Amino acid sequence: MRPSLHRETWLPTPPRASVPPSLWPWLTDPASLTSRIRARCTRFSVRVLEQRLGAARLDEAALLGLRPGERVWVREVLLLADGRPVVFGRSLLPRRNVRGAWNLFHGMGARPLGAALFADPAISRSPLTCKRFDARDARYHRARSALSLHAASASLPCDLWARRSLFRRHDRALMVSEFFLPAIFDLPR
Repeated sequence: MRPSLHRETWLPTPPRASVPPSLWPWLTDPASLTSRIRARCTRFSVRVLEQRLGAARLDEAALLGLRPGERVWVREVLLLADGRPVVFGRSLLPRRNVRGAWNLFHGMGARPLGAALFADPAISRSPLTCKRFDARDARYHRARSALSLHAASASLPCDLWARRSLFRRHDRALMVSEFFLPAIFDLPR
């Protein structure tokens, strides 16, 4: 494998000076985000936007240790609290990891991935990292597009905070990124 030319820009700890205090617990809680949202709303649901074979962004490929041009399964969803989108989720699974360790990935449908990940004791999780996104990144635009599909009048602020981590099962990685949408601020911390 050739050394990556990627310089990591995800942070191990959110910078307190630039993160809204009400977002801090969402970015740093290592427990299940699905469970955290469920505990703060009456009705939780998942809207699957896409599940397809695709390409990883440079930083995602570096984290997953992908070879140049290696394809991944991409799953993008909206997490809804009482019908309002609060998180845009993006999960990437290297194609070579689909069989065996992560065969559950294809059968998820509209079930929350988080519930399955935290229910299996064979799955370990890397520490969370976080990053602020703006219009210079395609993932910001994916979140914006998903939000506008759900609610035509909804809009994103000029930046968007996200967190991500790797889940490992039998030494095979699955990357989960969670982008916090404006309605997250309406939920109790």
